[in-house]
Amino acid sequence: MLTTLVLILAGLSAGALNAVAGGGTFLSFPALVWAGVPPVMANATATLAALPGYLSSTWAFRDDIRNSRSLPFVMVVAVAAIGGALGAGLLLVTPAAVFEGVVPWLLAFATAIFALGPRITAFLQRHGSGRAGVGIAALVLLLVTTYGGYFNGGVGILLLAALGLIGLSNLNEMNGLKNLVSSILSLVSVIVYIGAGLIAWEQAIVLGLACATGGYLGAALSRRITRPVLLRAFITLVGAAMTVIFFLR
Repeated sequence: MLTTLVLILAGLSAGALNAVAGGGTFLSFPALVWAGVPPVMANATATLAALPGYLSSTWAFRDDIRNSRSLPFVMVVAVAAIGGALGAGLLLVTPAAVFEGVVPWLLAFATAIFALGPRITAFLQRHGSGRAGVGIAALVLLLVTTYGGYFNGGVGILLLAALGLIGLSNLNEMNGLKNLVSSILSLVSVIVYIGAGLIAWEQAIVLGLACATGGYLGAALSRRITRPVLLRAFITLVGAAMTVIFFLR
């Protein structure tokens, strides 16, 4: 019962955080490892668990995605799918011992990117040369989605930074595209993970249902948040704490 409760709470919180600002993996991945799931399987299972939340958040932002004219829709979908497949394939060929050693560094990187996300996006927009061409946009998105297919942590803020680099500025449009891309890359990578037998199904069902609920609620609440700095500070502290814990394991 305690394990189930922890997974439900982690899933609700992770789904909501992913919808609002990203960082949900800081909760879902450690919760799975705490529940006894090996790190590689925990990474794959956390990606599957995040998928319903991404889908529900995408649905909540459907009007913003529908009204978006910034990037070719087919290009966004194709690049997200290719990047998700490349990242998942890279995870499959990474030895478990190597991945366990890399995890603390991935968490540290994701935490730093999350903490500096607004500054990175603002810097890129301030020093950019306007809207990037389709080829440059596709390359930037491919790099980020490949990372997301390998390790889901911090992919939301990386996507926001990438969209800022490409030249987007409307936050609701960027959040909608972020969730759409996250949904596609996660779906493709999860298909690869399932084929490789990397999903811990018992934990995935509990975590996934909670993430879906948290994702929809988070998308609805994101428009009402008046102090995003406090939320970002809290998520950064969680990420930093999880990073320290994994370095000490």
